[in-house]
Amino acid sequence: MLGAIGLDERQETAYRALVALGAAELADLAARLGLPEEDTERALRRLEQQGLAAQSSARQSRWVAAPPGVAIGALLMQQRHELDQAELAAALLAAEYRAEESEPTVHDLVEVVTGASAVAQRFHQLQLGATAEVCALVTGKPIAVTGTENASEELAASRGVSYRAVIEREVLSLPNGIVEVSSALGREEQVRVVDRVPTKLVIADSSLAMVPLTGRGAEPAALVVHASGLLESLRGLFEAVWRDAMPLRIGENGWPKEDDNGPDPTDLEILSLLLAGLTDASVAKQLDLGLRTVQRRVKGLMELTGVSTRLQLGWHAYERGWVARNPRT
Repeated sequence: MLGAIGLDERQETAYRALVALGAAELADLAARLGLPEEDTERALRRLEQQGLAAQSSARQSRWVAAPPGVAIGALLMQQRHELDQAELAAALLAAEYRAEESEPTVHDLVEVVTGASAVAQRFHQLQLGATAEVCALVTGKPIAVTGTENASEELAASRGVSYRAVIEREVLSLPNGIVEVSSALGREEQVRVVDRVPTKLVIADSSLAMVPLTGRGAEPAALVVHASGLLESLRGLFEAVWRDAMPLRIGENGWPKEDDNGPDPTDLEILSLLLAGLTDASVAKQLDLGLRTVQRRVKGLMELTGVSTRLQLGWHAYERGWVARNPRT
C-alpha cells in the first residue's frame, strides 16, 4: 500500500509495526518481524531517510515512529509536486514535438524498434498512451509479449479505453486462450475470431500503429507507424478483417437474457465456440466438459430450433439473437 511513497514490503511492514508500538528496541522489533537485526536496521535506516522513523536521543538502539499523518502527508505533497513538474515538462515536450511534427519527413513517419525488450516496452507504451480506442489483430504466436504478460491492456481498459480485437482461431486452443479471452470480455472488450489474421497489428487512437518486422526465429523487431497514408491503410486492413470476423462470447458476457425455454449460458458458450470453428473435442477441452456432454447439448439445441444440420443451427442462432455481430440489449 505504501509502495507509492517508495517503500518496499519489508520497509512497510517495519513501519506498521513501529507505528503500532510507538517506539521499540531494535532487537524487539526484529523479533516481532521475524527478521535478522541487520535487515531490520537496514529497513529502519530507509524509513529514517524518508522521515518516517528516527533513533531515540536517549538510546541509539531504540527507534521511534514519526506520526503517519504528518510524515506520509509530507511525502505525498513532495510526490504531487514532482508529478506536477513532470506533467508540465511533458506538456512542454509535447508542444515542441507538435511543432517539429507539423511537416514531418518520410523517415519520421516510421520507427524501427529492435530487440524483445524494446518491442515489449513500445507495445506497452502504445496502449498506455491511448485515450479512446485500441484495435488489434492477434495471432497465436506472440513475438515479445504474451496475453498473460499484457498488463497494459487491463490498465488502459480500466481508464475507459475501449478495445476491439480480432483473434486467430489458434488462440482459443492455447493453454490460457479461453481464460485470456474471458478476461477481455469481462472488461467489456469486443472480441471476434477468424481462421487467420493477415498480420499482427495494434492501433492506438487511429494515430499510432505497430506491426512486426521480423519472421519467426529472427530477433524481434517491429515498425511503429505514425499518422500517415500507411497508417490509414493499416486501419482499413483492421476494419476489413473486423467486418468479416465472427463475434465471440464466452460465459455470460454479452449474452441475451436467459429464456426459460431457451439455451442456458453453457449452451451458448458451446455454440459460440463451434461457430468460431472449434471442433467438439476442442470445445469440450476448453470448457472442461465431456465430449458426450457437448454433443448432447448441441443435439438439444438442434431439437430446440427444429433443424437437422449444424449449418441450419448457426443460421437460427443468428435469427434468434443468440449470436450477433452487435450484441442485442
